[in-house]
Amino acid sequence: MAGEAARLLARFGRRYAAAVRLATLVPICGIALFRAPSGHLTTTAYVVGVAAAWTCGYAWWLRSGRGSGPVGLDVVVLLGLFASVFLTGAVEDRNTGWLRLLATFACVTCQWHTSPLAGGAAALAAGGGAAVLLTAAGAADTDASLIRGTVWMVPAAALSRAAWVLVQRAAKRADQMAAEAVRARGESLVAAAIRAEERELANALHDTAATTLLMVGIGQVRSDADWLASQARRDLDRLRSDSGRAQQDADLVDLLRTDLDATHLTVEFEAPAQLRLPFDVARMIADAARETLTNVRRHAGTTRATVRLRGDARTLRLDIADQGKGFSPTDVPATRRGIRESVRGRMSRVGGTATITSAEGEGTHVRLEWHAGHE
Repeated sequence: MAGEAARLLARFGRRYAAAVRLATLVPICGIALFRAPSGHLTTTAYVVGVAAAWTCGYAWWLRSGRGSGPVGLDVVVLLGLFASVFLTGAVEDRNTGWLRLLATFACVTCQWHTSPLAGGAAALAAGGGAAVLLTAAGAADTDASLIRGTVWMVPAAALSRAAWVLVQRAAKRADQMAAEAVRARGESLVAAAIRAEERELANALHDTAATTLLMVGIGQVRSDADWLASQARRDLDRLRSDSGRAQQDADLVDLLRTDLDATHLTVEFEAPAQLRLPFDVARMIADAARETLTNVRRHAGTTRATVRLRGDARTLRLDIADQGKGFSPTDVPATRRGIRESVRGRMSRVGGTATITSAEGEGTHVRLEWHAGHE
């Protein structure tokens, strides 16, 4: 199947061929009438009228897009016009130039909307037939240059075909490059999606099972804590839900409340009754908030925090604050993925931002912001 550039070029070839034949028709007809002597003016005018009518009809056919046009009939009409020299005395009056121009432009432009075989056959038939008719009309005895000039329409058509072939090859090459670019872009998008999925799975593992196991391993939580089993079940359910997302949207407030129950903190929560967002956006914001509260529980040295949600489905702000021991954000190692990936990374992937303000002994304030249309 032809590519877009090739299709556009084929359309351009038909339309430009029609435009050239129409543009040259007026001066060609003017030459015919101007050089015709008074005794042959009327007959020449009739022939010119037929040539003009046929050229206009053929141009309409080309511009209508109904194929490449009746090329064979065009050759027959052109030869019929050349045969008029027996009636108009054009050979004796040396008024065959307009016929040669008319046929030459027809053969040249024919190469832009036909196959090489059809275009070549049309040029040979028109050029050879015209030479035979002029010879029969006595052009060889009157002026042999009339015949030689007519035969030159065949090389002119050949040059036109050569140029058109080069343009077609360029169009095909452009289509190939466009197809390669689309394929490369598709592969890049697939790879990016896989990386994003892998990154989010790593974040989910970090925020759920890995964190729970780490807290048990380093002694922050006793292995026989009464909430540990239920927490492990929630972590497993969360990992399962991440592998099969199908929702169109979600209530951010509901997601936040669910995660607050799993933080084992005393949280002062202020939010609208409901705030529905695209599921991926709501899930990412809720996960970033959950990781922030997990950090409060693990590092802040306090069991209290405040969470305030403001905004609507177009723009929102989520503030999470604690009065714990605080830390210096610049001192956090680059290898730690909690803030870098689980908070800032998640907000960035949905077009949001995460601002962390903290200092040792002054608590921590995390502000998550999101605006629709910034994804």
